Amino acid sequence: MDERAALALLSGRVAGAGDDCAVFDGSLLTTDMLHETTDFPDGTTRYTAGWRAVAASLSDVAAMGGAASAAVAVYAAPAFDEDELTAFVKGASDVCESVAAEYVGGDLDTHEEFTAATTVLGRAEDPVLRSGANPGEAICVTGTLGRSAAALRLFERGDDARANELFQFNPRVAAGKAISEHATAMMDSSDGLARSLHQLADASDCGMCVSETLPIDESVEEVADDRDEAHELGVFFGEDFELVFTVSEDDLEAVREDSPVAITRIGTVVEDGVTLDGESLPDRGFTHG
Repeated sequence: MDERAALALLSGRVAGAGDDCAVFDGSLLTTDMLHETTDFPDGTTRYTAGWRAVAASLSDVAAMGGAASAAVAVYAAPAFDEDELTAFVKGASDVCESVAAEYVGGDLDTHEEFTAATTVLGRAEDPVLRSGANPGEAICVTGTLGRSAAALRLFERGDDARANELFQFNPRVAAGKAISEHATAMMDSSDGLARSLHQLADASDCGMCVSETLPIDESVEEVADDRDEAHELGVFFGEDFELVFTVSEDDLEAVREDSPVAITRIGTVVEDGVTLDGESLPDRGFTHG
């Protein structure tokens, strides 16, 4: 059983499961686990690891239009190194500060490989779910796609400084709050654009037609061998943590004006099917091994 099958098995057994956060009495609660083997390539600094691990959970709060309040993390490693541990906490604290949240501690443990488990608490009066998209609405994304894929290529090439910079993504909490005033459905793109579109389509019982130019990050063009690879990295790789959302045509300009980051319209919600430039878009993306 892979990760997706396990999630499907549990989705009907846990109240509040199925969106980016659990919703309980007006609060948003989310947790993530990242491992050295699957999430932190060689060359990833502990500062970047702390930033990225907590930012992944902050992104879940952003995806539901919430405000983040506090974060905790479990830090596990074969041994505790003073510089690595303090760098991790610094990264975790800095990313919280960037979204007006607070890093309030966590737990330490020994483990055969470096692992971080994070939990973020947030709040939203009217959380945006994945299930509200309607045919005729615009499909949009924040920011650019493919930064994490480009970072991985740069890690492989030994350009650790640039790779770490790209890995320290900005969780879209402020944008999520602004977008939530208008969005009908929303999630983050941690699993990749293609899979996110399929997940939104499944949750909303509709289709997604992507026909506009995608906002591929310029870093992808720097590392990709050709256009096909750039397309692969931007559409399927994932781990970008941008927001993918739907909004009525009438509200599109208001969303663009309210959002603190760039908004790109990439297509239109349709009755069924998920397509890109007229061709069926495969449902694949990032999966933990």
